[in-house]
Amino acid sequence: MKKRKLTDNIPLKLMSVIVGIFVWLLVVNIDNPTTRKSFVIHDVELLNQAYIDSMGLVSLMEEDQDPIRVYITGTRSTVSDISESDIHAAADLQQAISLESAIERNPTTTMVMVPIAVTCTGISPENIEVTPKNLSVRLQKKATQEFVINATSEGKPGSGYEIGTVTANPEKIRITGPSSLIGKINQVNAVIDVDGATETVIDECDLTIYDKNGEPLTSTQMNYLTFERQVTVTARLWRVQTVSIDGEYSGVPADGYRVESVETIPSEITVAGGEDALKELALSGNTIWIPQEAIDISGKKDNMEIKINISEYLPEGIVLTSGSSTDVFVRVNILPEGSVEYEILTSEIQVENLAENLQVTFDTAAINVRLKKEDESMEDPDAESIQASIDLEGREEGSYEVPVDITLPEGYELVEDVTAEINISEISEVTEITEEENSEE
Repeated sequence: MKKRKLTDNIPLKLMSVIVGIFVWLLVVNIDNPTTRKSFVIHDVELLNQAYIDSMGLVSLMEEDQDPIRVYITGTRSTVSDISESDIHAAADLQQAISLESAIERNPTTTMVMVPIAVTCTGISPENIEVTPKNLSVRLQKKATQEFVINATSEGKPGSGYEIGTVTANPEKIRITGPSSLIGKINQVNAVIDVDGATETVIDECDLTIYDKNGEPLTSTQMNYLTFERQVTVTARLWRVQTVSIDGEYSGVPADGYRVESVETIPSEITVAGGEDALKELALSGNTIWIPQEAIDISGKKDNMEIKINISEYLPEGIVLTSGSSTDVFVRVNILPEGSVEYEILTSEIQVENLAENLQVTFDTAAINVRLKKEDESMEDPDAESIQASIDLEGREEGSYEVPVDITLPEGYELVEDVTAEINISEISEVTEITEEENSEE
């Protein structure tokens, strides 16, 4: 048997190797072909911002910037595993195109183009393409301004307590950023939660910045600003106290008249204050006094009523509770000399000549009757000796102001006519439902 030599059929063997390599390349490219994938990048890091900061400038990204698209070329198995988080896009401000000439043309605000460099782990630079190739960056003059912090509270304190004072520490804040954005700032707020609190609350609170339209700055705008993001806010709670209101007056009424009484509506209000202020108020009998110069009755012959702002007369350290009205009405009742005033309950007024199918109600619980003695030596009559009645003959349904007939004991006369406001309505009858009607239902 003859032995075969390795050198036999060399051309055929070479052809087999070449065919094998070709088949291998064909299989590889069919199973894992080269592909191209695109990504939209939302964040581009600005490098070397200190470079423009040294020129007194800050950088702002254009809000209407075209989307940054990155195209990566590679095998399908490699590209398919890439996500946006694997891609890093950066723009070096030192590489800004024609930076110095742009600043010379407009040192306050100018637009420059900065080349975008993109890297991706496992991908060579030549297989990465970015469009657009440059990032639009606005350079603007840097400005610094101080703002007072408006410290407020949210929530409702526990029962019996009110917000006394809310303060921030520090009370003002220094903010640095683009001059155009600094110029838009109107207010800096810090809000502390006091819901259910019954003692002083201290907390670290975030600052919220509002523009001149009352809108909060966006997160993008906030990122352009440099400032301390939190401050310490203290909310001190004050105890609530119910107090009386009393008033004095100045001057004298007309000859032959006198002041019968001074009353306030309301007669009591709720206030809040620190412990020291409440102790001082207790020494005054827990009473808020309206000074006499606020009410002048000089020459008056009739009752006088005046509306005042009670907050103007609160002692130092005392405030109205939230939701309380500042309006208080002071009524000075002025009567002729020798006269007295009685209060007659409307339930005691005799109703006469009302049709049987009608009923009457009074708008008030009582009416006031003023009497004058014929002789100053006479004693005041008993209230039971004063009789009141109304005549409703011919009256139909509706609202009326009717005269009240007053019968007085001998030796007394009315100072003025008395009227009462009433409502007349038809008596409603209950309709009985028969068993037959029930069965039909």
